[in-house]
Amino acid sequence: MSKSDLNVSLIQMDIVWENPTQNRALLEPKIASLQGLQHIIVLPEMFNTGFSMQAEKLAETMDGETVNWMKEQARKNRCILTGSIIIKEDDKYYNRMLWVLPNGEVAHYDKRHLFSYAGENVDFSPGEKRMIAQVNGWKICLQVCYDLRFPVWARNTDDYDMLLYVANWPEKRNYVWENLLQARSIENMSFVIGVNRVGEDGNGHPYIGNSSIYNTLGELIEKASNEEKIITHTFKYAELEESRAKFPFLNDRDAFVLL
Repeated sequence: MSKSDLNVSLIQMDIVWENPTQNRALLEPKIASLQGLQHIIVLPEMFNTGFSMQAEKLAETMDGETVNWMKEQARKNRCILTGSIIIKEDDKYYNRMLWVLPNGEVAHYDKRHLFSYAGENVDFSPGEKRMIAQVNGWKICLQVCYDLRFPVWARNTDDYDMLLYVANWPEKRNYVWENLLQARSIENMSFVIGVNRVGEDGNGHPYIGNSSIYNTLGELIEKASNEEKIITHTFKYAELEESRAKFPFLNDRDAFVLL
């Protein structure tokens, strides 16, 4: 495998409502089954609790059990592990997407757009900056669920090659999920990954999954159905370069600055 190839595994799971211990236990064999096959393993949004607004009850700290568990899983399986959990920091609560390296280093992205329809904006604080991770020469923009609806926040200003969304996106609005993932890939000439959950949460909302991968032209590469599933895909940087060279649409983009 050449240096520029990038293996990414998507774990689409049924999350046990507000039970971090059980969710971590369920994930361990899934992660272990991928050992040696991937650079990055992606878990859904709030993978240890489900999309619960009980921030005070469920929040952990950056030295809490789930963060330490992610460090151990990344170390044991020699991978980057990412997904979001509820974090308390400086008396504020964040829907925080963690980016955990095998050496124990942890970077993060705090969800910018809070889902006010479900009251996420009441107890949670929004993030203030984008996070661009780098792996094998790739630049990956980290985003969380509702961020998908806001194209300006995701706009490729010549700083990334891949958009990565983790989500708890309900079945009722699945058409929005599919159409916006495709739109983000088309307008940004980037690979786009969306990792969603399946099952039903504690509020009775069903989730259909449809975790998906799109190429730089908005073409669907892979999609999981409505069941627990793991997808592993090898991304070729040469494919991205060839696509952007053949269709140099990004050269015509509008210039702007996010304030």
